[in-house]
Amino acid sequence: MPRQHSICRFCHSACPILVDVEGGRAVRVKGNPENPVYQGYSCARGRALPQQHSHPERLLHSQKRADDGSFVAIASTRAMDEVAARVQELVDEYGPRSVAIYIGTASNQYVAAAAAGVGWLIANGSRMVFAAATIDQPGKHIANALHGRWLGGSYLYDEADTWMLLGTNPIVSMVATVSCANPARSMSDARKRGINLIVIDPRRSEAARYADIYVQPRPGEDPTLLAGMLNVIIEEGRYDRAFVENETRGFEALRSVVSQFDSAYAAARAGVAESDLIEAARTFAAGHRAAACAGTGPNMAPNGTLTEYLLLCLNTLCGNWRRKGEALPNPGVLMPEAQAFAQAQPPRKGWGFGEKVRIRGLENSAAGLPTGALAEEILMEGDGRIRALVCIGGNPLVAWPDQNLTLEALRKLDLLVTIDMKMSATAREADYVIAPKLGFETPGTTHAVEAPEQMWPSVGYPRAYGQYTPALVDPPEGSDLIEEWQFFHGLAKRQGLPLTLYPIRAEAGPLREAKKPLELDMDAPPTTDELIELLYEGSRIPLAELKKHPGGGVFDEPATTVGAKQVGWEGRLELGDATMLADLAALREIAPVGDDAAFPLRLISRRMANVYNSAGRDLPHFERKRTYNPAFVHPDELEQLGLASGASVRIESEHGSIPAVVEAADDIRPGVVSMSHAFGDAPAHDARFREIGSTTNRLIDTRTNFERYSGIPRMSAIPVRIVAAD
Repeated sequence: MPRQHSICRFCHSACPILVDVEGGRAVRVKGNPENPVYQGYSCARGRALPQQHSHPERLLHSQKRADDGSFVAIASTRAMDEVAARVQELVDEYGPRSVAIYIGTASNQYVAAAAAGVGWLIANGSRMVFAAATIDQPGKHIANALHGRWLGGSYLYDEADTWMLLGTNPIVSMVATVSCANPARSMSDARKRGINLIVIDPRRSEAARYADIYVQPRPGEDPTLLAGMLNVIIEEGRYDRAFVENETRGFEALRSVVSQFDSAYAAARAGVAESDLIEAARTFAAGHRAAACAGTGPNMAPNGTLTEYLLLCLNTLCGNWRRKGEALPNPGVLMPEAQAFAQAQPPRKGWGFGEKVRIRGLENSAAGLPTGALAEEILMEGDGRIRALVCIGGNPLVAWPDQNLTLEALRKLDLLVTIDMKMSATAREADYVIAPKLGFETPGTTHAVEAPEQMWPSVGYPRAYGQYTPALVDPPEGSDLIEEWQFFHGLAKRQGLPLTLYPIRAEAGPLREAKKPLELDMDAPPTTDELIELLYEGSRIPLAELKKHPGGGVFDEPATTVGAKQVGWEGRLELGDATMLADLAALREIAPVGDDAAFPLRLISRRMANVYNSAGRDLPHFERKRTYNPAFVHPDELEQLGLASGASVRIESEHGSIPAVVEAADDIRPGVVSMSHAFGDAPAHDARFREIGSTTNRLIDTRTNFERYSGIPRMSAIPVRIVAAD
């Protein structure tokens, strides 16, 4: 039985795998024990890829909605004919702005999927690009813009002596904060070498098991806790005075505001012991190679941008950036070679530029257009209304906040197209569902994982690692499948438009030579392998060289070091952004999170190990356990409510309610409900909640409690109550 090297494309982590192929089908997957970075790691999701490819509900032909609401198979060429014609009609009648795209997280796993979608939209004259970034962790992008970036780069977990995780659980999420290459092993190895790990989370997560200091705050009080830590470090003189004096501005402004958050006040408000707050601050400040970073939960909670800004201030105050002469662990493989300098790129505008929306005064930001306002933008009559939406790698009906509003908006569209392997919740509302090829049927690379960014310490590889995989198998016999980039190329050609791909670029960290947009031949399009060759021209390691290492290779030589500050350079990092400090000062005038008698509990988001957002819930490895997302609460909470673990309940917010199953979990802080997002379906399917789970986004109100910079509504630390089911 042939065993072949490949890359897992179930999630963003691009794990190297060994695939057994039999009779033209992938039948078994395991990790590659000889890989120099991942060291044999694979997860249940990746090992289930053969079942994903052969799943009985997989679409082998694109689908079109018939007049009676049912779906019928349609050839991909005919689907492109009809979609292109309809889009052109809408552009001609209502203008380019009437067409938009939504880019979900699954788009990152496939070559040029997002780049081709954006290129097609721009060719139509529209800039209405919406993405998961603004309903996930927009604060990272915006805070990075307001703070500025250090061009020497950040430290990575695998080399650190001190680390702080705020509301993130990399062992399950596999994203950022700890190396995506075998995170559990990275954390175990770090513990053996003596790292000081601080974990701050309302739930004692898997990552907290490795912690030297564990702090369990109230959800939503992250800025309070961070301000208290900053105050301790400043007042005790534990910050890097030379770095602050030479490379920053705004220190006194920061000092003045955080002085209002002394350790006693901050600890009491956050609901933690003052001694724990002080110990965490002192331990972090004592580190020499350190970083503090947050996950999805704090970004989805109120004041997510402020949380991320204070984290950057914490890192900068302690001087946690690479200096002249230090090694840059990953200068790049499938990217132009990084050039690192011990200097600050000054702040830039965080929002208020480019395309705008018509909703609530919201604007484009460093994270993109506000997806939290997209449903309203579709529903709002008048010039500029979005009438056509194409979804790439996403499932809006269970991912966007405010499900009822989302459902109304999707149904009002003149044209909804989604690219999906199955009839998902969103697909069932679409006019066309385009059936794509899956991972083993397409070539791919690790390019999307490569770029370490200041906003996500340790998001990239800890070494100059890369891998290429060819397609391993042909699509199923008799199928009609298409790759995402080919779909957009087909639309553009039928509309008589050019198609230009806009390459992914690192927004933070060391400088790289900008890659030029790639204009594709409209009459003789490349194969995907030829497209990969074009995309990675000028990379530090030629693609031909990378292909000589089918199981992945490390290219550490020659070593790259951080250069001295360039002569005349005047850029400084901003510690005293006026808007962020005003937001922090305003917290003193706002009641602490949790003071709500009608809705006394706080619902927070979490990950589940065997799914990736809404993907994977129907695979055998997940179904053997449970197919729903329990509402985890502390046993004492259940006792007070008079409920048993496994009981059916309703979870209610001020905005909506959902059915759910409660489950006792003593790792949860009392007063907290912990649930995974992207489960369930439209309200009509609620009776099946024990089979398909519960849709937490129905509890979210996009219009009354949102951040004015990114438009993200309150998606975590949501005030809720639990009542017994009827």
